[in-house]
Amino acid sequence: MFRSLRNLWLLCIGLLLCVCSFTPMLLAQKSVDSVTAPIQTGPIEIWEDHHDTSLPLTDMIRLYPQPPPPLEHFVHPVLPIPPRYYPPGQKDGALQTMKLPGRLAASVGLNFEGQDFDTICNCAPPDTNGAVGTTQYVQQVNTVFSVYDKSSGSVLAGPTATNTLWSGFGGTCQTANDGDGTVAFDKLADRWVIQQFVVSVTPYMECIAVSTTADATGSYHRYAFSFGNTNFPDYPKLGVWPDAYYMSFNIFAGGLFFTGPEACAYDRTNMLAGATASPMQCFQQSSSLNPILPSDVDGTTAPPSGEPNLFMTFGSSGVLELFKFHVDFTTPTNSTFTGPTNISVAAFTPAPSTVAQPSPGEGLDTLSDRPMYRLAYRNFGTHESLVFNHSVTATSGSSGVRWYEIQSPTTTPTVAQQGTFSPDAENRWMGSTAMDSAGDQAIGYSVTGTSPTSLDPTVRIAGRTPSDPAGTMETEINVVTGGGVQQSTSSRWGDYSAMQVDPVDDCTFWYTQEYERTTGSFNWSTRIVNFKFPNCGATPDFSISASPSSVSVAQGSSGMSTITTTALNGFNSAITLSATGQPSGVTVSFNPNPIAAPGSGSSTMTMAVGSTVAAGTYTITVTGTGGVTHTTTVSLTVLTAGADFSISTSPNAVTVARRTSGTSTITTTALNGFNSSIALSASGQPRGVTVSFNPATVAAPGSGTSTMTIAAGNNAALGTSTITVTGKGGGNTHTTTVTVTVTRH
Repeated sequence: MFRSLRNLWLLCIGLLLCVCSFTPMLLAQKSVDSVTAPIQTGPIEIWEDHHDTSLPLTDMIRLYPQPPPPLEHFVHPVLPIPPRYYPPGQKDGALQTMKLPGRLAASVGLNFEGQDFDTICNCAPPDTNGAVGTTQYVQQVNTVFSVYDKSSGSVLAGPTATNTLWSGFGGTCQTANDGDGTVAFDKLADRWVIQQFVVSVTPYMECIAVSTTADATGSYHRYAFSFGNTNFPDYPKLGVWPDAYYMSFNIFAGGLFFTGPEACAYDRTNMLAGATASPMQCFQQSSSLNPILPSDVDGTTAPPSGEPNLFMTFGSSGVLELFKFHVDFTTPTNSTFTGPTNISVAAFTPAPSTVAQPSPGEGLDTLSDRPMYRLAYRNFGTHESLVFNHSVTATSGSSGVRWYEIQSPTTTPTVAQQGTFSPDAENRWMGSTAMDSAGDQAIGYSVTGTSPTSLDPTVRIAGRTPSDPAGTMETEINVVTGGGVQQSTSSRWGDYSAMQVDPVDDCTFWYTQEYERTTGSFNWSTRIVNFKFPNCGATPDFSISASPSSVSVAQGSSGMSTITTTALNGFNSAITLSATGQPSGVTVSFNPNPIAAPGSGSSTMTMAVGSTVAAGTYTITVTGTGGVTHTTTVSLTVLTAGADFSISTSPNAVTVARRTSGTSTITTTALNGFNSSIALSASGQPRGVTVSFNPATVAAPGSGTSTMTIAAGNNAALGTSTITVTGKGGGNTHTTTVTVTVTRH
């Protein structure tokens, strides 16, 4: 997908077009062969190249400069998948003809601009996707990502080159920024999972980062897996499941010839812990199979224990193909990938390869040869559902969004409902769909066309509630209206979008998609929107968290953590806090207790450690009770009494001229069994002088050095000042000073 492959890729296209000139009968025979092609009976094992745990993302952004955008625009071409034969003139048996009264019942919350082409990427297409966590939203556009505050839409970090996540990791995961990145939020563990491939050099690599907390700006467990020098792992799509992170790839030999989709499983348990991952297990499929998607859990109710992950695609007209992936990391020979189970649906014909914009716009890719991200799974307790979509030929030859709900997918898969949303002759494509905890289903998509009116590429959403007639969507609404058309960008659009559900209320949909703000080339924009149906979230509830979640306290001393509760869905009750799991000799108290109604507030948790408590680490469970009960944990590390550290500087006097910088080495030394990290900070610096530390935290047990950099700006105050350096760790605080003299030259 990169410049070195461009000429070969074009040659491949030419060869493919020659093949496509054969008769439809030959292609029809290929379709039949794909049904009978044998499924691989044992997994391919791919050992991790290496892994580590990173600095916090905010530190990596600060310490590692962001690369400039490429000097020239760069198109990521669509690697060609052999076409499958679909009989012409198929009537769409699921086309929605009923128009429901009124507009979409959901209310829109935030609606704001995401990242655009004028970033580190400067590429096309944006590969727009995103995920929502407990407090943040992360949007990924090909080679770049940003972290947003989900309550306000304000940027917390970014735009950041995706390979920044692998700063200091070594190898091509660190040096290459090749794109096709996606982000997911593991709702079962409250962790972020971000992946990106390396394909500009060999060996081809898959790079995966799993956050250590629910904070996307924090640290990550980082992994690299090699696909060797032949198997180009294109179009990676990730799904979260209790026993593994599952991923699908389109494998191209040497980046040229499609050898088939591949289903892979990663060792989620060890990757969440930052431990050595068991070998990735993959099942390579035939080139006659369309690209596949892994199921991705929505909601907090996990699939039944031991249930295999589900992969799905569409096959011949009127058929969905469902596969089951059972992984066994202990005994890989027990792993299986079985299927397909063919599910009969209404006939369809994939949408044309491109759709028309108003003049003077170019045709835009539909990628109708593959299912659209995601295959969203939800366990309602009474039943399980998968929701799924792809682009089909609909009204008057235009493109429409075909969507499905499949129930009981692991036993007897049943089409609970299906529909093609195409209320007029405009083109709707590049969709994504999901379902909330109340059974409301939403779709988001691109829309453009020349009839019935001229419409530049725009973002819209539609949806339905369980009370709506099966197979129907309510009247769509605009998220943002395009203000121009795309030109001279090799028709690249998408390659996907992302509809997600907020893990906190399990009701709020978040959608991100590409659009055109003005006419031009390589000038795409993206939009982020959230919305909610009024019938969802009727059960009042609250969440609870601790900050910090790890506290170090010396024997005979006290430590504190802030316990925060947040009322949800109209919750209105006082919340009483209690603690269990603390060792004998540790007293835990909360102030205030209870947290007053309606239940949103904070309380200071004080842990008083007696002088005889054994040194070690203990997990304290904090329980909040207010009609319903939730828990969070605090890790308490007890340090030996008298444990302390010292701090010093060398040199302790630094002279810097304006527009230059100087350094001093900060040294900390652990004393008497001290075992904690030490955070460094500075105060007292004069106007125009900035101070930074590398590293900003001396790692446990606390003996180490940090380089203090003192930078004087153009207008820095002249003269001599004293800067105080403060070290904090293990409940202890110490300071030292550096005398700084700023001169004119």
